[in-house]
Amino acid sequence: MLKIWGRPNSIHTQRVLWFCAEAGLEFELIRASATMGIDGHVSGGGAAYGVVNTPEYLGMNPNGTIPTIDNNGYTLWESNTICRYLAQTYAPEFFGGDIETLGHASQWMDWTNTQLEPQLHVLVMQLVRMREADRAPEVVEQTRLETIPKLMRLDAHLAARGYVAGEKFTVGDIAPACAFYRWTLFDLEAPDLPNLEEWMAHISKRDGFKRHIAPREYHLK
Repeated sequence: MLKIWGRPNSIHTQRVLWFCAEAGLEFELIRASATMGIDGHVSGGGAAYGVVNTPEYLGMNPNGTIPTIDNNGYTLWESNTICRYLAQTYAPEFFGGDIETLGHASQWMDWTNTQLEPQLHVLVMQLVRMREADRAPEVVEQTRLETIPKLMRLDAHLAARGYVAGEKFTVGDIAPACAFYRWTLFDLEAPDLPNLEEWMAHISKRDGFKRHIAPREYHLK
């Protein structure tokens, strides 16, 4: 059986869990993290799940990050890469079955990592995980201002298509959808993003999203 090391409230682990739900893949989730545990983030006094600093784990993933998978002895890390591998191995319909669609899907997966994830990390730390005494409203405001043009870029892209890689849901929608959904939960001021909102309205009806992304506690603790 496919094994996944991570945690349900890790936005990167969520990508893999969601894809597994889309593809109907059974898996075992092994909770692992250097920063989060059952009682919350270490910056707020919580104890981490651990595992990621063990020799066994570092032998699979020398970065000590999550998620990591073991698929019958084949190990892999980096969430977007894992999703692409699983799609190509088990569910090619989720990248359109052709290299061009996979390319368009991949660019938005990687765009999310470089353009949205850094800001989201700051926001979730400042608004959720850090002790209130350590939070900085000016950092939140600056990060909000940095994020809006990037969301507008994705909104403009979606004006001409139903999903990021065309007219069908693909693996490329997972990473930006996780990111945008988390952004909406912060309830920060933003301009109208009608195309993003319409896209998310369709995305949010998917069973994998409902199961692994929608629960607010996976983002706000």
